[in-house]
Amino acid sequence: MTDTLVPVFDLGGVFVDWNPMYLFRKLFETEEDALWFQQNVCTLDWNLEFDAGEIYSEGVAKLITRFPKYWREIQAYDLRWKETLGGFIQGTIDIHDELVEQEIPTFAITNFSWEKWVSCLPEWPFLEKFDGVIVSGLEGLVKPDPRLYRVFSERYGIAAENCVFIDDSEPNIISARKFGMHGIHFKDPIMLRKELIALGLPLKAK
Repeated sequence: MTDTLVPVFDLGGVFVDWNPMYLFRKLFETEEDALWFQQNVCTLDWNLEFDAGEIYSEGVAKLITRFPKYWREIQAYDLRWKETLGGFIQGTIDIHDELVEQEIPTFAITNFSWEKWVSCLPEWPFLEKFDGVIVSGLEGLVKPDPRLYRVFSERYGIAAENCVFIDDSEPNIISARKFGMHGIHFKDPIMLRKELIALGLPLKAK
């Protein structure tokens, strides 16, 4: 099976439904207030700082100095972080299980806080089935920075052209393709299965 492409997965949005609004809707009475909070206080750009290695308690403390009246809600982003998660995307887990059964090596490159990454291991059983994972928070680099793909290639000794990278973020896919990987912009597991079969991976057609 040496000529088979090596699948490299993103995690959030591919294996697990992640959306901070799941938490913010519990913290605010209206959708409008929850959305304002995401767009102006606990923003997606702010979250990327944790993905790049910032420690949660420190990032939270800094943000509270800017928005002291929201200290409770900002602190909840750390203490109740698990509530930003929806369910597992079972179709992707099924694909991954089939690849593992066929002894195809699988990897992940994820924008993830190193603290939260470790906390998810007991609850996300699919994680331990990967042959290796690149966690942005431990590398100090976040996708779509091409250096993160280089870290992966060098650490695991796999040439870019021998990989297919699967991510729900189009900028991350564009960057991976520029680096030389095959790229699949993830929409849903049904499409992903078809696209992986088309690339020669040994999955059952459904």
